[in-house]
Amino acid sequence: MRIIPSSEFIINPDGSAFHLHIKPEQLSDKIIMMGDPDRVTLTASFLDSIECDIQSREFHTVTGTYKGKRITVLSHGIGTDNIDIVLTELDALANIEFETRTVKEEFKQLSMVRIGTSGGMQPHCPVGSYVVSEKSIGFDGVIHYYAGSRDVCDIEFEDAFQKHVNWSPYHCSPYVVNSDEELVDRIGFDMIKGVTISAIGFYGPQGRHVRLPLADPNLNAKIESFRFDGSSITNYEMESSAIAGLSKMMGHKAMTVCTIIANRVALDSDANYKGSIEELLKTVLERI
Repeated sequence: MRIIPSSEFIINPDGSAFHLHIKPEQLSDKIIMMGDPDRVTLTASFLDSIECDIQSREFHTVTGTYKGKRITVLSHGIGTDNIDIVLTELDALANIEFETRTVKEEFKQLSMVRIGTSGGMQPHCPVGSYVVSEKSIGFDGVIHYYAGSRDVCDIEFEDAFQKHVNWSPYHCSPYVVNSDEELVDRIGFDMIKGVTISAIGFYGPQGRHVRLPLADPNLNAKIESFRFDGSSITNYEMESSAIAGLSKMMGHKAMTVCTIIANRVALDSDANYKGSIEELLKTVLERI
C-alpha cells in the first residue's frame, strides 16, 4: 500500500488540507462551487444552519444544512490551475486517510456543481439565461498531466473542432469531456444545454481586444460557426473543463451551470447580475 509522501500532499499542523484549510469531517459529499469567495457568503445566507466557515486566500468554504441536506459551498478562484488544487484536495479529504497517508479502502463519491458567470456564443443564449455544460472544451491542458486523460475525452469532437478552427500549434491541445449525465438531468432539466469552452484567460484567450492585437481575430467567429453531431459551442468561461475531466478521472460526479452575463454575438453585457445568480444558487440548492 502506497504511503503518500508529505511533499506530494501537504497536511497542515491542524489536520486540514494545505490550500482549502478544511478537515475531512468538515466536507459534505454534496458540494456547490463558485469562483467568487463573496458568493459563498451569499449562498451561506440561504442555509438553515452553518457548521463551519473557513477562509484561506481565495478559498472560502462553508458547510451547513439546507432543508435537511448537508452541503458544502466553496470558492475555487479563477482558472483551471485552481481547479487542479481544489479537486485534488476535495478528493483527498474524501478518500485519503490523513493519519496514515493511505487511500481508504472504501471509495466516497462526491457530487459537485459549479455555478458560474459566462459569455454566450449563440443567439439562443441571451443575457440572463442559464446554460448547463453538457460538454466542456479545455484550452488549458491540465488533465493531460495525469495518466488516463484520453480515456475520458471525446476524441472525435476534439479532432473536428481543431480542424474547423485551424487550431494553432502554439496552443495547448484542446480536450473535450462530458459532464455527469445524471447530474445534468437532475440540476438542469429545464435549462439550456450546450458545449462550454474553458479559456485560459479572460481577455485575449476569449477573443477580447483591449490594446494587444489578437493572434487570430477570427477565432471566435470560427468557434461560433462550429457544429458537430447536432451540438454548438454555447459559452465561454474558465473552469468547467478541468472540473469535468478531473472529476471523471477520479470517479466523482460533476457539472457546471452558468448564468450568461454577456453575449459575444449580440455584443451586449450585464454587469449587474446579482439577482440572476441568486435565483440560480437557490435552484441548485434545491436540486443537488
